[in-house]
Amino acid sequence: MKQKRRSFSAQFKFETVMEVLRGEKSVAQVCRERNITETLYYKWRDAFLERAPGIFEDGRSSAHDPQTDRIAELERMVGRLTMENEILKKAGSLLDTTRGRNGR
Repeated sequence: MKQKRRSFSAQFKFETVMEVLRGEKSVAQVCRERNITETLYYKWRDAFLERAPGIFEDGRSSAHDPQTDRIAELERMVGRLTMENEILKKAGSLLDTTRGRNGR
């Protein structure tokens, strides 16, 4: 028997991503509490970061300049890399703490 695919509201996804981005909880903790996989969380986070700059776009200008599109793409990339960097820093500090306790 096929298992029905779960669907999540936009609000649920937003709250899930924001809990981690605010630093309130770790990715693992949020995923456990909300019964989702880390892969799904990162998919939602990446979609959020890609679309976030669009919130501030001026709807009055209809013609897009290729430079503007390129700048927006680079800003999204910087946002994503910044988040990945923060995650790696946290993981590194956790590993250092664990190594210190084990005497290595």
